Amino acid sequence: MSVKDDERALYMRDEGDPDLKDYFPPWLNNVAEDATLEGSFMDGVVVGREGLVTVISKIKGLYEVQTFVSAGPYGENGWIEEYVVHVEGETLGGVVLIKRDEAGQTQHVIAGYRPRTSVLYLSRRLAEELAGTPYAEHFASASS
Repeated sequence: MSVKDDERALYMRDEGDPDLKDYFPPWLNNVAEDATLEGSFMDGVVVGREGLVTVISKIKGLYEVQTFVSAGPYGENGWIEEYVVHVEGETLGGVVLIKRDEAGQTQHVIAGYRPRTSVLYLSRRLAEELAGTPYAEHFASASS
């Protein structure tokens, strides 16, 4: 059975962990030179520390509010975060999986957001924010 019920969607609850109120992702301070970024809001993969940090900085700059639900170790060399964000009136739930290399540096960042309509909105905004950079091509244009 399929039901469109935004009230039951976890990201609509917007309840964060009070212990994570001042949380900052530690993996952002130790990114490998050849790190990759991929996600539901983009096509393809951004390769390289500069690109990853540039795109994530633009994404975080669009967040009006970011409320962390959980953050912690995942598997042997991983880290996972779940959060809710608000971007210009749109509410998105996000889950980010971080994989570290053997040296402990951030190697792969994989981000999934929901719902689809808000993901498309975020992608279009990122295309605007990154216009004129080599990273803009990964995001939806206003006509898509």
